[in-house]
Amino acid sequence: MSLINTEIRLGAAENAFAQIVWDHEPLSTGELIRLCKENLNWARSTTYTVLRRLCDKGLFRLDDGCVSAVLDREAFKAVQSEAFMAETFEGSLPAFIAAFTAGKKLNAQEADEIRRLIDACVEDDSAQHDASLKEAEQGGTK
Repeated sequence: MSLINTEIRLGAAENAFAQIVWDHEPLSTGELIRLCKENLNWARSTTYTVLRRLCDKGLFRLDDGCVSAVLDREAFKAVQSEAFMAETFEGSLPAFIAAFTAGKKLNAQEADEIRRLIDACVEDDSAQHDASLKEAEQGGTK
């Protein structure tokens, strides 16, 4: 069983709060209260309420007045992307990409970047495939 909550959903206010934590972590609760007052115009009680809620969801932790992330920003995005793709596109990356690009034109730089990302994934898969073939061949010659 995974220790990471894959069902973390953030509203707009929680997302703005999360961005502040990720931008400044680790940070003291005093610093967080100051940043939320400056950036979100929140009272101290609102900051503590949202902090407690996001700690309960497993996104952040509070230890001895120090706030830090359980999931960093990139890990959170990855978890959210996986959940969205699973729920909306039955886990199909090609279906997601088809929907995302429907009616849109990519510029050359975007297309090249997507190709590089795909090639990196394919190389990883083919290296794993090659290792599996080698293992199977060695098993067959014993």
